[in-house]
Amino acid sequence: MAELSFYVGVIGNVISVLVFLSPVEAFWKIVKRRSTEEYECLPYICTLLGSSLWTYYGIVTPGEYLVSTVNGFGVLAESIYVLIFLFFVPKPRFLKTITLVLALNILFPVIAIVGTRTAFGDAKTRSNSMGFICATLNIIMYGSPLSAIKTVVTTKSVKYMPFWLSFFLFLNGAIWGVYALLVHDVFLLVPNGMGFFLGTMQLLIYAFYRNAKPNVKDEEEALAPSQPLLS
Repeated sequence: MAELSFYVGVIGNVISVLVFLSPVEAFWKIVKRRSTEEYECLPYICTLLGSSLWTYYGIVTPGEYLVSTVNGFGVLAESIYVLIFLFFVPKPRFLKTITLVLALNILFPVIAIVGTRTAFGDAKTRSNSMGFICATLNIIMYGSPLSAIKTVVTTKSVKYMPFWLSFFLFLNGAIWGVYALLVHDVFLLVPNGMGFFLGTMQLLIYAFYRNAKPNVKDEEEALAPSQPLLS
């Protein structure tokens, strides 16, 4: 069983790397245009936060080194995305963005790590409390592409549906859910089981509207607010 869980975890690591690399094309466009235009950085700030805390969870929890290694890569990838965004974000939005980065990527992780270490003397309790925090953040990450569903339904177009992100999150939830069952880790099972469910929903919606005739007028109205950078 231990050998099986190791191989499943390795597969999960590969899929997680693909999840972390899925925004590369979009950020390459930002670099070429030298502007983030109307895109939002919040999904990447939140993913960086989650990766940071999952890395810590993997380090302090015995036998979870596969979790720490892949999320360590996630910290590196998401840090690059956030730095690129800060470099090219328009000046009127720079202050808001840097405030979010400082609050969610520096202040919150420090408070979470120091707080759990201070409040709980037992290593297992500290690990469990950090696992609970990470599980909550993971559910938010898995649901992030759902923000595009309103636009998809309104415009009857999947142009703004991040297919590859949804697809890799679906695979990621499935494989890490299996891994969690094998190692009996409820903190991995709950968010990744939810990720599998949400990923399935997103792919079904994509399949339903993939060949639908777009509504141009509604598309213009739906795109009046800024769109998140998820593709």
